[in-house]
Amino acid sequence: MKTNRVAGTDVEVTEVAFGCASIGNLYREVDDRAAMETLQAAWQAGIRYFDTAPHYGRGLSEVRLGRFLASRDGARISTKVGRVLRPAVEPIAEVDGFVNPAQNDVRYDYSGDGIEESFEQSLGRLGVSYIDILYVHDIGAYTHGTGNASHMEAFLGSGYERLRRLKETGRIGAFGLGVNECQVCLDVMDFGPIDVILLAGRLTLLDRSATEALLPRCGAEGTSLVLGGVFNSGILATGPVPGATFDYGPAPQDVLDRVADLESRANAFGLSLATAALHFARRQPSVASVLLGTAKVGTLKRNLAALAQELPEGAEAALA
Repeated sequence: MKTNRVAGTDVEVTEVAFGCASIGNLYREVDDRAAMETLQAAWQAGIRYFDTAPHYGRGLSEVRLGRFLASRDGARISTKVGRVLRPAVEPIAEVDGFVNPAQNDVRYDYSGDGIEESFEQSLGRLGVSYIDILYVHDIGAYTHGTGNASHMEAFLGSGYERLRRLKETGRIGAFGLGVNECQVCLDVMDFGPIDVILLAGRLTLLDRSATEALLPRCGAEGTSLVLGGVFNSGILATGPVPGATFDYGPAPQDVLDRVADLESRANAFGLSLATAALHFARRQPSVASVLLGTAKVGTLKRNLAALAQELPEGAEAALA
Protein backbone atom coordinates (compact mmCIF):
# COMPACT_ATOMS: atom_id res chain seq x y z
CA MET A 1 0.00 0.00 0.00
CA LYS A 2 1.20 3.50 -0.83
CA THR A 3 2.71 5.48 2.05
CA ASN A 4 2.89 9.21 2.67
CA ARG A 5 5.26 11.22 4.83
CA VAL A 6 3.80 13.21 7.72
CA ALA A 7 4.83 16.85 7.28
CA GLY A 8 8.62 17.23 7.53
CA THR A 9 9.04 14.31 9.94
CA ASP A 10 10.48 10.85 9.42
CA VAL A 11 7.07 9.26 10.00
CA GLU A 12 5.51 7.56 6.99
CA VAL A 13 1.95 6.23 7.13
CA THR A 14 -0.08 4.08 4.77
CA GLU A 15 -2.63 6.04 2.77
CA VAL A 16 -5.36 4.04 4.49
CA ALA A 17 -5.32 3.75 8.28
CA PHE A 18 -7.26 1.55 10.66
CA GLY A 19 -9.23 3.48 13.27
CA CYS A 20 -9.50 1.53 16.51
CA ALA A 21 -12.54 3.11 18.19
CA SER A 22 -14.79 0.19 17.26
CA ILE A 23 -12.49 -2.41 18.82
CA GLY A 24 -12.94 -0.41 22.03
CA ASN A 25 -16.62 -1.50 21.95
CA LEU A 26 -18.03 1.64 20.36
CA TYR A 27 -21.86 1.28 20.34
CA ARG A 28 -21.68 -2.52 20.67
CA GLU A 29 -19.58 -5.04 22.51
CA VAL A 30 -16.97 -6.82 20.40
CA ASP A 31 -15.23 -9.91 21.75
CA ASP A 32 -11.46 -10.32 21.60
CA ARG A 33 -11.61 -12.76 18.72
CA ALA A 34 -13.64 -10.45 16.48
CA ALA A 35 -11.33 -7.54 17.31
CA MET A 36 -8.24 -9.59 16.43
CA GLU A 37 -9.83 -10.88 13.20
CA THR A 38 -10.59 -7.33 12.06
CA LEU A 39 -7.08 -6.15 12.90
CA GLN A 40 -5.68 -9.13 11.03
CA ALA A 41 -7.79 -8.30 7.96
CA ALA A 42 -6.42 -4.75 8.03
CA TRP A 43 -2.86 -6.06 8.29
CA GLN A 44 -3.35 -8.53 5.44
CA ALA A 45 -4.68 -5.70 3.28
CA GLY A 46 -1.43 -3.81 3.76
CA ILE A 47 -2.58 -1.29 6.35
CA ARG A 48 0.29 -0.43 8.66
CA TYR A 49 -1.03 2.72 10.34
CA PHE A 50 -3.27 2.18 13.36
CA ASP A 51 -4.94 4.99 15.32
CA THR A 52 -6.21 4.55 18.86
CA ALA A 53 -6.84 6.58 22.03
CA PRO A 54 -7.37 6.21 25.78
CA HIS A 55 -10.94 7.42 25.14
CA TYR A 56 -11.77 4.33 23.06
CA GLY A 57 -13.23 1.96 25.61
CA ARG A 58 -11.37 3.68 28.46
CA GLY A 59 -8.11 2.02 27.37
CA LEU A 60 -9.57 -1.21 25.96
CA SER A 61 -8.73 -0.30 22.37
CA GLU A 62 -5.10 0.40 23.23
CA VAL A 63 -4.75 -2.89 25.10
CA ARG A 64 -6.20 -4.88 22.20
CA LEU A 65 -4.09 -3.08 19.61
CA GLY A 66 -0.94 -3.58 21.68
CA ARG A 67 -1.65 -7.28 22.00
CA PHE A 68 -2.14 -7.61 18.24
CA LEU A 69 0.98 -5.68 17.26
CA ALA A 70 3.24 -7.35 19.83
CA SER A 71 4.31 -10.01 17.32
CA ARG A 72 4.37 -7.79 14.24
CA ASP A 73 6.95 -5.34 12.93
CA GLY A 74 6.52 -2.26 10.78
CA ALA A 75 3.37 -0.73 12.25
CA ARG A 76 2.88 2.98 12.76
CA ILE A 77 0.84 3.88 15.82
CA SER A 78 -0.93 7.05 16.81
CA THR A 79 -2.66 7.60 20.11
CA LYS A 80 -3.94 10.62 21.96
CA VAL A 81 -3.50 12.70 25.08
CA GLY A 82 -5.79 14.99 27.05
CA ARG A 83 -7.56 12.28 29.04
CA VAL A 84 -5.88 10.64 32.03
CA LEU A 85 -7.30 7.31 33.22
CA ARG A 86 -7.49 5.88 36.71
CA PRO A 87 -9.23 2.78 38.17
CA ALA A 88 -12.99 3.27 38.32
CA VAL A 89 -14.65 3.96 41.63
CA GLU A 90 -17.91 2.33 40.52
CA PRO A 91 -18.59 -0.40 37.89
CA ILE A 92 -19.08 1.00 34.36
CA ALA A 93 -21.49 -0.77 32.00
CA GLU A 94 -21.52 1.90 29.28
CA VAL A 95 -20.01 5.36 28.92
CA ASP A 96 -19.60 7.84 26.06
CA GLY A 97 -21.02 5.27 23.64
CA PHE A 98 -18.61 2.49 24.67
CA VAL A 99 -20.21 -0.73 25.92
CA ASN A 100 -18.51 -2.70 28.69
CA PRO A 101 -15.34 -0.59 28.56
CA ALA A 102 -12.22 -1.11 30.63
CA GLN A 103 -13.04 -0.13 34.19
CA ASN A 104 -11.40 3.27 34.30
CA ASP A 105 -12.58 6.74 35.22
CA VAL A 106 -11.25 9.71 33.26
CA ARG A 107 -10.22 13.29 33.81
CA TYR A 108 -9.30 15.88 31.21
CA ASP A 109 -5.81 17.34 31.54
CA TYR A 110 -4.08 19.23 28.74
CA SER A 111 -1.20 20.54 30.84
CA GLY A 112 2.34 19.35 30.27
CA ASP A 113 2.20 17.01 33.25
CA GLY A 114 -1.20 15.69 32.26
CA ILE A 115 -0.08 15.06 28.69
CA GLU A 116 3.00 13.20 29.86
CA GLU A 117 0.99 11.12 32.33
CA SER A 118 -1.50 10.18 29.62
CA PHE A 119 1.36 9.38 27.24
CA GLU A 120 3.09 7.10 29.75
CA GLN A 121 -0.16 5.28 30.47
CA SER A 122 -0.70 4.68 26.77
CA LEU A 123 2.81 3.30 26.35
CA GLY A 124 2.03 0.76 29.05
CA ARG A 125 -1.27 -0.33 27.54
CA LEU A 126 0.21 -0.57 24.06
CA GLY A 127 3.39 -2.29 25.25
CA VAL A 128 5.70 0.09 23.37
CA SER A 129 8.31 2.71 24.23
CA TYR A 130 7.73 5.05 21.27
CA ILE A 131 4.68 6.53 19.53
CA ASP A 132 4.81 7.65 15.91
CA ILE A 133 2.11 10.33 16.22
CA LEU A 134 0.68 11.82 19.41
CA TYR A 135 -2.55 13.78 19.03
CA VAL A 136 -4.09 16.19 21.52
CA HIS A 137 -7.60 14.76 21.70
CA ASP A 138 -10.85 16.73 21.64
CA ILE A 139 -9.53 20.07 22.78
CA GLY A 140 -11.85 22.81 21.56
CA ALA A 141 -15.36 24.18 22.01
CA TYR A 142 -16.95 21.28 20.10
CA THR A 143 -16.22 19.01 23.08
CA HIS A 144 -15.82 21.39 26.00
CA GLY A 145 -18.06 24.35 25.18
CA THR A 146 -17.40 27.39 27.34
CA GLY A 147 -15.13 25.28 29.55
CA ASN A 148 -12.55 25.07 26.80
CA ALA A 149 -10.80 28.29 27.79
CA SER A 150 -9.15 26.67 30.81
CA HIS A 151 -8.08 23.67 28.75
CA MET A 152 -6.51 25.93 26.12
CA GLU A 153 -4.73 27.85 28.86
CA ALA A 154 -3.29 24.61 30.21
CA PHE A 155 -2.28 23.36 26.77
CA LEU A 156 -0.68 26.56 25.52
CA GLY A 157 0.84 27.21 28.93
CA SER A 158 2.76 23.93 29.20
CA GLY A 159 1.21 21.16 27.10
CA TYR A 160 2.47 22.32 23.72
CA GLU A 161 6.03 22.66 25.01
CA ARG A 162 5.90 19.18 26.52
CA LEU A 163 4.88 17.71 23.17
CA ARG A 164 7.72 19.56 21.48
CA ARG A 165 10.13 18.14 24.05
CA LEU A 166 8.82 14.59 23.59
CA LYS A 167 9.49 14.94 19.89
CA GLU A 168 12.95 16.46 20.36
CA THR A 169 13.99 13.63 22.67
CA GLY A 170 12.81 10.98 20.20
CA ARG A 171 9.94 9.60 22.26
CA ILE A 172 7.40 10.52 19.57
CA GLY A 173 7.85 11.08 15.86
CA ALA A 174 5.21 13.76 15.29
CA PHE A 175 2.45 15.59 17.14
CA GLY A 176 -0.72 17.46 16.42
CA LEU A 177 -4.45 17.59 17.14
CA GLY A 178 -7.21 15.00 16.94
CA VAL A 179 -10.44 17.01 16.78
CA ASN A 180 -13.87 17.45 15.16
CA GLU A 181 -13.62 21.17 14.43
CA CYS A 182 -11.53 23.59 12.42
CA GLN A 183 -11.26 26.70 14.58
CA VAL A 184 -9.21 25.15 17.37
CA CYS A 185 -6.72 23.94 14.76
CA LEU A 186 -6.28 27.46 13.48
CA ASP A 187 -5.96 28.80 17.03
CA VAL A 188 -3.19 26.33 17.90
CA MET A 189 -1.42 26.94 14.58
CA ASP A 190 -1.37 30.64 15.45
CA PHE A 191 0.53 29.69 18.62
CA GLY A 192 3.05 27.29 17.10
CA PRO A 193 3.59 24.75 14.31
CA ILE A 194 2.09 21.26 14.43
CA ASP A 195 2.93 18.32 12.21
CA VAL A 196 -0.48 16.79 11.60
CA ILE A 197 -4.19 17.09 12.31
CA LEU A 198 -6.55 14.15 12.59
CA LEU A 199 -9.70 15.92 11.47
CA ALA A 200 -13.01 14.10 11.85
CA GLY A 201 -16.03 15.00 9.76
CA ARG A 202 -14.96 18.41 8.49
CA LEU A 203 -13.45 17.54 5.13
CA THR A 204 -15.96 15.18 3.61
CA LEU A 205 -18.14 14.92 0.56
CA LEU A 206 -20.92 16.48 2.65
CA ASP A 207 -19.16 18.80 5.13
CA ARG A 208 -16.41 20.84 3.50
CA SER A 209 -15.95 23.45 6.20
CA ALA A 210 -12.20 22.79 6.35
CA THR A 211 -11.78 24.07 2.80
CA GLU A 212 -12.46 27.68 3.81
CA ALA A 213 -9.41 28.36 5.99
CA LEU A 214 -7.87 25.21 7.45
CA LEU A 215 -7.02 23.35 4.26
CA PRO A 216 -5.20 26.35 2.69
CA ARG A 217 -3.36 26.90 5.98
CA CYS A 218 -2.20 23.28 6.09
CA GLY A 219 -0.96 23.57 2.54
CA ALA A 220 0.92 26.79 3.25
CA GLU A 221 2.56 25.51 6.45
CA GLY A 222 3.17 21.90 5.40
CA THR A 223 0.86 20.42 8.04
CA SER A 224 -0.43 16.98 7.11
CA LEU A 225 -4.02 15.84 7.50
CA VAL A 226 -5.40 12.47 8.50
CA LEU A 227 -9.12 12.30 7.79
CA GLY A 228 -11.58 10.50 10.05
CA GLY A 229 -15.35 10.46 10.07
CA VAL A 230 -15.47 10.45 6.29
CA PHE A 231 -19.05 9.16 6.36
CA ASN A 232 -20.12 11.92 8.81
CA SER A 233 -21.08 9.29 11.41
CA GLY A 234 -23.15 7.27 8.97
CA ILE A 235 -25.20 9.17 6.44
CA LEU A 236 -22.60 9.05 3.66
CA ALA A 237 -22.55 5.26 4.03
CA THR A 238 -26.29 4.64 4.37
CA GLY A 239 -27.63 7.45 2.21
CA PRO A 240 -30.63 9.62 3.20
CA VAL A 241 -32.64 6.74 4.67
CA PRO A 242 -35.01 7.00 7.65
CA GLY A 243 -32.95 7.12 10.82
CA ALA A 244 -29.77 8.25 9.04
CA THR A 245 -27.27 9.88 11.37
CA PHE A 246 -25.18 12.99 10.83
CA ASP A 247 -22.61 14.11 13.39
CA TYR A 248 -23.79 11.43 15.84
CA GLY A 249 -27.43 12.51 15.81
CA PRO A 250 -30.52 12.29 13.58
CA ALA A 251 -29.88 13.96 10.23
CA PRO A 252 -31.97 17.13 9.73
CA GLN A 253 -34.01 17.53 6.57
CA ASP A 254 -31.62 19.92 4.84
CA VAL A 255 -28.81 17.41 5.29
CA LEU A 256 -31.00 14.58 3.98
CA ASP A 257 -31.77 16.70 0.90
CA ARG A 258 -28.11 17.47 0.25
CA VAL A 259 -27.12 13.84 0.64
CA ALA A 260 -29.88 12.76 -1.75
CA ASP A 261 -28.40 15.10 -4.36
CA LEU A 262 -24.86 13.78 -3.75
CA GLU A 263 -26.09 10.20 -4.02
CA SER A 264 -27.86 10.95 -7.29
CA ARG A 265 -24.71 12.51 -8.73
CA ALA A 266 -22.58 9.56 -7.62
CA ASN A 267 -25.05 7.02 -9.00
CA ALA A 268 -24.98 8.77 -12.36
CA PHE A 269 -21.37 7.57 -12.67
CA GLY A 270 -22.14 4.08 -11.41
CA LEU A 271 -20.71 4.82 -7.96
CA SER A 272 -22.22 4.21 -4.57
CA LEU A 273 -22.41 7.20 -2.25
CA ALA A 274 -19.92 5.54 0.11
CA THR A 275 -17.42 4.98 -2.69
CA ALA A 276 -17.68 8.61 -3.73
CA ALA A 277 -17.17 9.71 -0.12
CA LEU A 278 -14.04 7.60 0.31
CA HIS A 279 -12.46 8.81 -2.91
CA PHE A 280 -13.30 12.42 -2.13
CA ALA A 281 -11.45 12.17 1.17
CA ARG A 282 -8.38 10.44 -0.18
CA ARG A 283 -7.90 12.94 -3.01
CA GLN A 284 -7.84 16.08 -0.86
CA PRO A 285 -4.57 18.03 -0.71
CA SER A 286 -2.35 17.59 2.36
CA VAL A 287 -4.07 14.30 3.24
CA ALA A 288 -1.56 11.67 4.34
CA SER A 289 -4.08 8.98 5.31
CA VAL A 290 -7.81 8.20 5.50
CA LEU A 291 -9.12 6.32 8.52
CA LEU A 292 -11.41 3.32 8.19
CA GLY A 293 -12.95 2.42 11.53
CA THR A 294 -14.90 -0.80 12.06
CA ALA A 295 -14.95 -4.02 14.02
CA LYS A 296 -16.43 -6.00 11.12
CA VAL A 297 -14.17 -7.71 8.61
CA GLY A 298 -16.81 -7.51 5.89
CA THR A 299 -17.22 -3.76 6.27
CA LEU A 300 -13.47 -3.21 6.17
CA LYS A 301 -13.09 -5.29 3.00
CA ARG A 302 -16.02 -3.52 1.34
CA ASN A 303 -14.52 -0.10 2.01
CA LEU A 304 -11.08 -1.19 0.81
CA ALA A 305 -12.66 -2.53 -2.38
CA ALA A 306 -14.41 0.79 -2.86
CA LEU A 307 -11.11 2.65 -2.56
CA ALA A 308 -9.54 0.30 -5.10
CA GLN A 309 -12.26 1.09 -7.62
CA GLU A 310 -11.27 3.32 -10.53
CA LEU A 311 -13.31 6.47 -10.83
CA PRO A 312 -14.99 6.98 -14.22
CA GLU A 313 -13.86 9.97 -16.23
CA GLY A 314 -15.61 13.11 -15.05
CA ALA A 315 -16.77 11.69 -11.71
CA GLU A 316 -14.28 13.59 -9.58
CA ALA A 317 -15.15 16.93 -11.14
CA ALA A 318 -18.88 16.23 -10.86
CA LEU A 319 -18.61 15.51 -7.15
CA ALA A 320 -16.19 18.34 -6.32
